Amino acid sequence: MTTVRTKAPGPTEPAGTAGRAGRAEARKAGRGFNTPSTAQTVTRYLLLVLVLLLVIGPFLWQLSTSLKGPTEDVYTRTPSFLPEQPTLDNYGKVADVIPVWTYALNSVIVAVVCITGNVIGCTLAGYALARLRFRGAKLVMGLFLATLILPGEVTIVSQYVLVRGLGLADSLAGVALPGSIAMLNVLLMRTAFAAVPAELDQAALVDGANVWQRLWHIGLPNVRGMLSVIVIFTFIGAWDDFLWPLIVLNDPQKYTLTVGLQYLNGTFSANPRLIAAGTMIAFLPIVVVFGVCQRFFFKGVEEGAVKG
Repeated sequence: MTTVRTKAPGPTEPAGTAGRAGRAEARKAGRGFNTPSTAQTVTRYLLLVLVLLLVIGPFLWQLSTSLKGPTEDVYTRTPSFLPEQPTLDNYGKVADVIPVWTYALNSVIVAVVCITGNVIGCTLAGYALARLRFRGAKLVMGLFLATLILPGEVTIVSQYVLVRGLGLADSLAGVALPGSIAMLNVLLMRTAFAAVPAELDQAALVDGANVWQRLWHIGLPNVRGMLSVIVIFTFIGAWDDFLWPLIVLNDPQKYTLTVGLQYLNGTFSANPRLIAAGTMIAFLPIVVVFGVCQRFFFKGVEEGAVKG
């Protein structure tokens, strides 16, 4: 039998040194290779703060400009960030210069039509491509992918000719029609439905559920997160669109908000305070929609892919 002897601490080595060294090694082992050091953590937070300033800096500057009074000089070489005489009169003056609430209502109508079309149409198309087996499914999928290659500027002339041929020129319906179903949203919904386990559909099929019942009771509860993403980006795209409404619309009373805001920039003079206030009015609905749908998005992610 072999006897293993351990080395006792020498006279120059304190008895507790070995214990402290062991605890230090244990702490290093517990941290692992992926645990960042203090310097790395500080560097990451500094970079995040820098990116945050770059992203929200222009927004905060516009907000500050919209709150500045008429006596403050916004063209000075060293402008002040905080308003010296904060006021909300600029927001009221925007409504005096342009019918901002009429333009906002027109934008809401266009956004609602686009969101409704994308939610319904992309859901049905995505479920069909992911769950149904039909002849020519791969061809349809290829056509969807091919449409993503073409930029919007290439098809904008043909879209206008189609809208004019349907008699929808100079109407809000003509503005909303091209954005009612986006091919990218169809592919996103197909990916979301494909991530749902096929065993759920098979079990429902055995129980006698038809296609619509499987879509309503199994498919939709598991893709609410993706639906929230589609709602957010569809609303932002429809609300911020400028070129297409400018081409389709001729009647100033039918302008959307982004097109109507151009009248705040006069031919011979421009008030940057009114322009900033109009920008804030156009930006606030995006914040509201994003805040509401973001809650449902994270809720859908937390529920997981399988829902009982």
